[in-house]
Amino acid sequence: MSYINANKVLPTELLEEVQKYVCGGLLYIPQKDNSRVQWGSSTDTKKMLAKRNEEICKLRKNGMSIQELMEAYHLSYDSIRRVLYKKL
Repeated sequence: MSYINANKVLPTELLEEVQKYVCGGLLYIPQKDNSRVQWGSSTDTKKMLAKRNEEICKLRKNGMSIQELMEAYHLSYDSIRRVLYKKL
C-alpha cells in the first residue's frame, strides 16, 4: 500500500476538518465492504492451487502415499490431508 498526500486528493474544507482530529499523523481509510475483492481474484494463485489440489487427489487415487505426496509437493501431513478430505 502506498501513501497519498491528502493535499492532492481531498478538498480543502475536508482536509481542514480531518486535521482537527489527526494533524501530521498517518490515517488509514478502510475500503467500503462492498468494494473488497475476493482473495486470489487479482492473480492466478487461486487457480494454480486448485489445479495443484486436483493433481494431489488424482495421484492419491492412483496409489501414491501421503508421505510421497508430502515430499513431492513440500507440504505437511495435515496440509495433504486437508486437500484430500476437502475434495472427497
